[in-house]
Amino acid sequence: MITTLWRLGLRAGEAATLGLDDVDWAVGRVSVIGKGPRRLTLPVPVDVGQALIAWLQARPDALDRALFVRVRPPIRALSSAGISDIVKHRAEAAGLGVVHAHRLRHTAAMNVIATGGSLIEAQELLGHSNAASTSVYARVDLASLRTLTVPFGQVPR
Repeated sequence: MITTLWRLGLRAGEAATLGLDDVDWAVGRVSVIGKGPRRLTLPVPVDVGQALIAWLQARPDALDRALFVRVRPPIRALSSAGISDIVKHRAEAAGLGVVHAHRLRHTAAMNVIATGGSLIEAQELLGHSNAASTSVYARVDLASLRTLTVPFGQVPR
């Protein structure tokens, strides 16, 4: 679930509404109900597909078709709060302190930009209808900028 959140940039609520039928294994896509009535179709990267297969092999039988379910009775769909709690507890166990599920969404967007993707590609991944919503991810990456500078007093070629 965590891999799905940070690689696809899903909100906890979007992950909570994912059903088993939302993953199209034949074409490697997942259909997500976004904020509002929008439905997003996102590609499933190999690592996400592998993580989902591992989860489905361990997933307990449930009465509903939710993708992510509780592992303790009552076995039913995880809520948005349940997903957020899992992220928080796994982050604390890893020594990362408090990390909320929405931080993984930010990480996905920043990864798009850090690997050379555009703000428009980040916007499409996140399902934002307005570019201004995505502009928060256009922060300056000082480490990357330092590689572009020349020592003081030298003229760039």
